[in-house]
Amino acid sequence: MCVMNTSDYDKRETPLFSVITVTYNAEKELPATLKSVREQTFDSYEHLIVDGASSDGTLRIAKEGAPDSQTLVSSPDHGLYDAMNKGLDLATGDYVVFLNAGDAFHSRDTLSLLARKILDNDFPGVVYGQTDLVDSSRRRVAGRHLEAPSQLSYDSFKEGMVVCHQAFVVLRRIAGYFDTSYRFSADYEWCIRVLQHSRNNCYVDSVLVDYLMEGMTTRNRRASLAERFKIMCHYYGTLPTIWRHLGFLPRFLRRRKLEKEFSASAGASSSE
Repeated sequence: MCVMNTSDYDKRETPLFSVITVTYNAEKELPATLKSVREQTFDSYEHLIVDGASSDGTLRIAKEGAPDSQTLVSSPDHGLYDAMNKGLDLATGDYVVFLNAGDAFHSRDTLSLLARKILDNDFPGVVYGQTDLVDSSRRRVAGRHLEAPSQLSYDSFKEGMVVCHQAFVVLRRIAGYFDTSYRFSADYEWCIRVLQHSRNNCYVDSVLVDYLMEGMTTRNRRASLAERFKIMCHYYGTLPTIWRHLGFLPRFLRRRKLEKEFSASAGASSSE
């Protein structure tokens, strides 16, 4: 694993990352995110925290744990994707990374690894990698139910969200706004649009992000799946999408099993 500081490169060539964190009443989840950003060995980044007018201690924690590069804004929004669009408006970096409250960079060298891949490949459209699922104690629970492929293209997303949104790092100039008409799956649609405009997608053979398992809500599962199906039909055709969904059943059942096992384990831990 490489360790790199911005002094290793000409400043004109060093990529600037806009790390965007959306929060709302996230005082318990935010510290791990702040820590993972603050401890990066690569310092060419800005950390943009877009808060939805939290009423708990989120803003205090954000201010106390802020690196020098942090920008904090707080105002009511119209949901997660509206807040993420606000983050895009604030971003001045070459690349955008969405790292929401509770999620964290896997390693102190994550941005360093990404920067090395970007420089070695002449600023590609997308740089991506793997994701681990962690619990609230930051312990690894499992790998993501879908592994990021070593070769990524527009057609890859026919199979679903094959790369976790947090491990999908995008060249700012090809990153359009999220379509807020989708309440639960706008990130999936956004990734597809990005891939339509990316000239080169580069795989980092490493875990880039720890994704908080508690964020995997099942409350809106049906609505989310319905949106995703609609998006697939729009981009990849209705009949092929229907046919492809028949093959999705085994992995859906595996995911549900993992979530049930995690819920049972979390329930047992909380009762001890």
